[in-house]
Amino acid sequence: MSTSVRTRATAWRNAVFAIFALNGFGISAWVARIPSVRDRLEITTAQVGILIFGLAAGSLIGLILASHVVHWLGGRQSIRLALIGAGVALAGIGFGTTVLSNFGVVLAALLLYGFCSSICDVAMNVEGAAVERTTGRTIMPLFHASWSLGTVAGAGLGSLAAFSGIDPVWHLSAIGLLLIVVTPIVVRFIPDDEHLAADGTPTVPLTFGQRMSIWIEPRTLLIGLIVLGMAFTEGSANDWLALAMVDDRGVDNGQAALLFGVFTVSMTLGRIIGGPLIDRVGRVSALRASGLAAAVGLAIVILVPSVPVTVVGIVLWGIGASLGFPMGMSAAGDDQTRAAARVSAVATIGYLAFLGGPPLIGFVGDRIGLLNALWIVMGLILLAIVAAPAARERSGKFSRG
Repeated sequence: MSTSVRTRATAWRNAVFAIFALNGFGISAWVARIPSVRDRLEITTAQVGILIFGLAAGSLIGLILASHVVHWLGGRQSIRLALIGAGVALAGIGFGTTVLSNFGVVLAALLLYGFCSSICDVAMNVEGAAVERTTGRTIMPLFHASWSLGTVAGAGLGSLAAFSGIDPVWHLSAIGLLLIVVTPIVVRFIPDDEHLAADGTPTVPLTFGQRMSIWIEPRTLLIGLIVLGMAFTEGSANDWLALAMVDDRGVDNGQAALLFGVFTVSMTLGRIIGGPLIDRVGRVSALRASGLAAAVGLAIVILVPSVPVTVVGIVLWGIGASLGFPMGMSAAGDDQTRAAARVSAVATIGYLAFLGGPPLIGFVGDRIGLLNALWIVMGLILLAIVAAPAARERSGKFSRG
């Protein structure tokens, strides 16, 4: 790789890091202000649930359409328009809450935010996979760690705004304006799509039917199964770990929050150190090792009543769960021609697990206890381990200037 190509690839990689962080920063701004939005609108918990459902519905629509949008517009333009749209939506949430005090406006803004955020999710993962093909290094876990760091920063700023009594309209509008202004600057360093094959020759863009046929490809579905298991694992911990520790282990709320913090730190650490491990042993071995770590950690959490030992289990669980989703995105994006369609399909499966998994755990846990309900997660981890060979690296590199 020449110096000029290496320089462009580095700028491209750094731009993708920034996009992941901005996307995480935006969603956490909304999450941090949910209590303030509820109080300003004077709505019930059930109505808050409707708002969250609106966000989820917009996200699902965006995921379904993302491959077509990225095909039509290209990765760079898709990210630009999606993040600018997300910025407008955040401002709309703020204005709908404070200035208009209108539930319907906030719901519509959340639908738009979910749609735009999902388009960006798929496009940035497609770009991340292309960066990996260009550099020949595994970077996707670090990209996802950047998203996590963005959420931490956004949550911290949101907490500061809430403690300071800053109204949601000012906070969310400021974050929205940041996305609108910064995004066009960052995406300038993302190359235009050229539809090149591994050998550098032009490829024929997929038709609509070919993009939809991705959903019946065995390899794509098996990669989706890997992501399903690991996304379910991560989502279940996010929503139920702290409460399970309170209900079934007798810790107080503060201790439970700290234990959840151990999980999130372990997830982030796993993504930071995971890339070199994957490059050394390959995706299949890394998936099996991380899946085994998650399974052992989860078993400790479920079976061992000692809280200090549970901490060890949570660390193993978090590190083990950290690499499945990023590696699934990398595997789905191996073939540049079909990357957008495959990433969209796999991401849709993964986010469905994020959305549907926690309610299932809650429903079952209400009857047999939350820790016992987590055996469902164990089953999906084992399925992900069995499906690991589907993520094996494809030969060939992709580059664009």
